[in-house]
Amino acid sequence: MSETDLLILQLEQAFDHRSWHGTNLFGSIRGTTPEQAEWRPGEGRHNVWEIIVHAAYWKYTVYRRLVGEARGSFPLRGSNWFPRPVDGSAVELKTDTRLLREFHDKLLTAVKQFNPRRLGELPPGSKFAFRDLIVGVAAHDLYHAGQVQLLKRLRQTS
Repeated sequence: MSETDLLILQLEQAFDHRSWHGTNLFGSIRGTTPEQAEWRPGEGRHNVWEIIVHAAYWKYTVYRRLVGEARGSFPLRGSNWFPRPVDGSAVELKTDTRLLREFHDKLLTAVKQFNPRRLGELPPGSKFAFRDLIVGVAAHDLYHAGQVQLLKRLRQTS
C-alpha cells in the first residue's frame, strides 16, 4: 500500500467508511433532523449543525492548500465557525450536509492527484507539511464525530 493509499484510507474511514473505531463523522450525522442539529447544550456552545459546516470548512482548507487555490473561495462568508441554523429548515440542513460531502470528495480527489514526493513539503503559510494536514483533517473528522455523538446523547437526557 502506498502512502497516498494509506492517507485515502484514513480519510475515508474517518468520514464515511466502516472501521474498527466506531462511528465516523458522516455516520454520526446521518438521519439527524433540523431540531436535533440545532440543539445547543448551553448558551454560546456549538451545535451539530455548526460542526457539519465547520468540518466542511476545514476539508476545504486542506483541499485548497493541496491544489493551490486562493483563500476566500469557500461558498459561505467567514471562516472556521458559521452560525447555524439560518432558517432551521430540512432543506438548509441538507444543503450544509451536501457541502460537507462535496468538500470531502474534492479533498479525496486532490489527495489522489497530489504528487506523493511533495507530502513532506510545507505549503505556503503553513507550519505543517501536506502529509500532516491530510492526517490532521482525518483526525479532525473523528474528533467531531465523537462530539456529535455526545451532543446527541446530551440532548436525549436534557
